[in-house]
Amino acid sequence: MAKDVSAAGGVAETAQVDALDERAVNAHADAVAAKAGRIDIALNAVGIRHVQGTPFAELSLEEYALPITGYTRTNFITAKAAARHMIKAGRGVILTLSTPGSRMAGTGFLGYGVTCAAVEAFTRILAAELGPGGIRVNCLRPHAIPEATAKGSHSRDVFRPVAERAGITVEAMLAQAATTTLLKRLPTLDEVANAAVFLASDQASAMTAAIANLSCGALVD
Repeated sequence: MAKDVSAAGGVAETAQVDALDERAVNAHADAVAAKAGRIDIALNAVGIRHVQGTPFAELSLEEYALPITGYTRTNFITAKAAARHMIKAGRGVILTLSTPGSRMAGTGFLGYGVTCAAVEAFTRILAAELGPGGIRVNCLRPHAIPEATAKGSHSRDVFRPVAERAGITVEAMLAQAATTTLLKRLPTLDEVANAAVFLASDQASAMTAAIANLSCGALVD
């Protein structure tokens, strides 16, 4: 992605940082702010491999807790690291990621469903705390993205046990999921990226504590 930005004439830099290590994230945020002068936007798009497809009776406490602990920890760490600099500037945008699992009732995704609900609650509550400082906090809620799975996303490993229990491929499972949405398809990476750009822009300056429903109608708000 950084190569694509550079090829298009932009400037992009990358760094390898453990998003679960508070000291490492803080140090990286400080370095970015020192070089750029400020931090305007922070998007946590971390993916953590976790168990899906396992019924409650077979699910261990560790499997249930892993996504909840991991995702809520990294969102807290990255948001706090960025917010320290945004507060000084009196403005900024923090974006989080969720899925329709936050509100869907079903089997096999108990830990991750609770995780997504927690991320959305985190977004709303953090928006209230940081709002007086000019910082907006919004959440993107896309459904499964077949394009990302095909490009090597951790989601393939997450979806594989679910598909295997159903006796089908991951691709077939995603195709079935697409038929359950109002648009009869699933979102694309470009659609999610464009929504993130909008939420981070001044065109969305009146939006905070919002959950952007990018589920193609899997959920109806």
